[in-house]
Amino acid sequence: MTKLNRSMVALAVCAASLSVNAGTLEDIQESGEVTIGVANEVPYGYTTPAGDPAGESPSIAVHVLESLGVKDVNVVVTEFGALIPGLKAGRFDVIAAGMYITPKRCQQVLFSNPTYSIGEGFLVKNGNPKNLHGYEDVHQQDVKMGVMSGAVEYGYAKDYGIEMSKIVTLPDYPSGVAALKAGRIDALAGTALTMATLAQKDDRVTLAQPFEDLVIDGKAIKGYGAFGFRPGDESLRDAFNKELKSFIATPEHIAMVKEYGFGEHTLPGSATAETLCQQ
Repeated sequence: MTKLNRSMVALAVCAASLSVNAGTLEDIQESGEVTIGVANEVPYGYTTPAGDPAGESPSIAVHVLESLGVKDVNVVVTEFGALIPGLKAGRFDVIAAGMYITPKRCQQVLFSNPTYSIGEGFLVKNGNPKNLHGYEDVHQQDVKMGVMSGAVEYGYAKDYGIEMSKIVTLPDYPSGVAALKAGRIDALAGTALTMATLAQKDDRVTLAQPFEDLVIDGKAIKGYGAFGFRPGDESLRDAFNKELKSFIATPEHIAMVKEYGFGEHTLPGSATAETLCQQ
């Protein structure tokens, strides 16, 4: 095959890929079926024992997709760090895991506008024996902090200046709780909401209180969670955003997410994916 022919084949494959992505909205509306990806992280996105979607993000996704005429919502469970690769590989059509919008992730996927905003927290052993109340304590002391693979806390620790030898990467939060109880880490880092939820399920660990707000380069760190889509699926992302605009902050929305610990106190305000991708 000549160099010219190889180039033409490559262009044809690229064009076909974009065509498929551009038709995802039409495809799911025609079939009435869609697949979402979650990381089994309570309360953001997980499945019930019966395999049904649950959590803040899947609950909103089901509502939005039904508004778009898609009634059959399937769920794929994967590790958090495999969500973006899984989306790009076509294992599912939407990331519905409460994934934070970050500039780095914006280079790989399209994000909807955010559905919530929340700060950070630590899970520690009862009594908080190392007296850890924020990232500065980890920076100053000879301790180990656990973070979930693929989550933003690894980047936070690095940007804050914490030595990487102090960071232990774990595949999921249950593994993190086990590591904390076994003494392999001294604190497990994550969103305050996730850490509080984990603390409620195990009487040997607790949420570190009080907690010093994380500030990096003079900026208070708050995460904004949203839905993720493949590049080229702008039509699906835009349709999602249109439905979200008329739903987020309504009484129906607040009632839906309240059982997961979300509510008026976690509303994203006027933040958009466009502005958050540029920060």
